[in-house]
Amino acid sequence: MTTAIYTLTSQLHDKAAVDAATQEFLESLGIEYQLMGDNFKDYGCHDLELIYVRTGGTEGLFKNELPRMLRQSKQPFLLLTTGKSNSLAASMEILSYLRQKGLRGEILHGSTDYIKNRINTMQQVGKAMRTLNGCRLGVIGEPSDWLIASKAKYRTIEEKLGIEILHIDMDELLMLINRMPADIESDLIDKAPNDAVRQSLAGAERIYEALKLIVEGYDLQGFTLRCFDLLTAVKNTGCVALSKFNAQGIVAGCEGDIPAMLSMMIAQAITGKSGFQANPARINPETGELIFAHCTIPFNMVENYELDTHFESGIGVGIRGFMKPGPVTVFKASGGLDRHFAEEGMLIENQGNPDLCRTQQIIQLKDKEAAKYFLTNPIGNHHIIIQGHYKAVLDEIL
Repeated sequence: MTTAIYTLTSQLHDKAAVDAATQEFLESLGIEYQLMGDNFKDYGCHDLELIYVRTGGTEGLFKNELPRMLRQSKQPFLLLTTGKSNSLAASMEILSYLRQKGLRGEILHGSTDYIKNRINTMQQVGKAMRTLNGCRLGVIGEPSDWLIASKAKYRTIEEKLGIEILHIDMDELLMLINRMPADIESDLIDKAPNDAVRQSLAGAERIYEALKLIVEGYDLQGFTLRCFDLLTAVKNTGCVALSKFNAQGIVAGCEGDIPAMLSMMIAQAITGKSGFQANPARINPETGELIFAHCTIPFNMVENYELDTHFESGIGVGIRGFMKPGPVTVFKASGGLDRHFAEEGMLIENQGNPDLCRTQQIIQLKDKEAAKYFLTNPIGNHHIIIQGHYKAVLDEIL
């Protein structure tokens, strides 16, 4: 990751002394960086950018550069300071000015370990923001009728993250499915447990191939699909297709749930990993134990899997995936990016009860009190399960 450090220095201070103090301070942090000096023309081109306020009397210099920085970057302003030459005082004035304008910023000040840890976290955030900026996500069909609380503010999403959301008519997908050969051979045929699933696999592959044309044609980095329409239109499901796309790095969500798709995209940009979209099926608010379930899971998240029919309808192909027990993060961002939930926990066990969607996970939250969120103030029903612990950086990006 590239960390660029820009500098603000008052002409009243001795340049040689300030340069010597700069070298000593930056070397003490033990980070890799590129010192850009006071020329901000390339601001916004790096994974992480710090503004090193080297002396006092630099507030006006920052104010003059601010319009250019706003044009070139969506990242918060990170003001690196020391305890010398009124660096902290100037940074506080600058941050107050940013707050008055409704802009985000932070002063990085304290021990070298504290500053280094904050820089490492913000490097992850900066890289994710650059990944998200310019992404195109598709909504294929409208969100499912039951997602009455899962709306999205498209302008806010584009302004904050640089993500464009496109609507694609369901009829376009259905037309492409109908044009696909009827006898497409599936690479999953050996996993079919019975004739019903075996006979449905060709149809599942036709859905995948049709979706691939849409992804390529619209240059999408992800999509969410009004998948339940496929049950009546083509007598099959999108579960296999969504699992394949996610494993390939193309975010693919269920039921036209835009906030869930957005959460999966953010999580992937932060972690480089696929996310499992699922809904809580059972919650114990006293112990913090939850069961999450859904009928598809990315193939690259599981150690092994079984094929079955889709749970609610009993038709098509669903996936019962078994993920390795261990640390996980449960995450969800709202469609307006004004709220989010991120909590770490442990995947205790996979199960396969017949009365729930095919993939089922028992997760114990680290903070058992956090389970009450689901019963008192949830962000919709779908949440994203990510392998590993990422609460700190997910909290930071939002």
